[in-house]
Amino acid sequence: MGIKFTILAILFVSSNIDARPISYSGGSTLMMFSDSMKDSVYYHYSPTYKYSVGIEQVKNNYFKDSSSYLRLTYLANRKNTQNSQRNLYFQSGLSTNGVDDYFYGIHGDWETRRWFVGFGLKEVKKEKVGFSQQHLQFGVAPYLGEYGDLHTWLMVKTKKNSLNNDWSTYPVLKFFKGNSLIEFGYNNKTEWDAHYMYRF
Repeated sequence: MGIKFTILAILFVSSNIDARPISYSGGSTLMMFSDSMKDSVYYHYSPTYKYSVGIEQVKNNYFKDSSSYLRLTYLANRKNTQNSQRNLYFQSGLSTNGVDDYFYGIHGDWETRRWFVGFGLKEVKKEKVGFSQQHLQFGVAPYLGEYGDLHTWLMVKTKKNSLNNDWSTYPVLKFFKGNSLIEFGYNNKTEWDAHYMYRF
């Protein structure tokens, strides 16, 4: 994880990100994820702000295998107010290994400039094995930055999958500035949980 984290930190460059799994119309996004279950690199293109299509390369650390997924993310609902935004997304992926290897789920968030609440539910099927994942995340911004500033979130994340059927809760730090976002947390059960996003 040390090398992966160093690469993520080096890639953290400056200048307006909205931490969304769908980009603006015509935009692209590169994401990297790493935790005890998997390491992945995911690229997607958004023809409109309502959905994105992409491909994800996944190294599964639990099953000791690798897969490539064709992915679709769809914005099912968005509500903007003067002080907050709420989003609900549908996600799915079909592996190039065959129709018995796929996933689907929902995830959402509500946030103001100060507060954040998010959740995710995901069902994963791998040939004869299936499992579910779920998480909740809560955050607060210790200061309110202006446009173009470095933004910081202090968060708590709790997650569980049906393979070990045990909740894991840990602190998370999130930083974003410009087109880049980096988020990482650590727990002695689940080890590192890191996410990097660059939008272009």
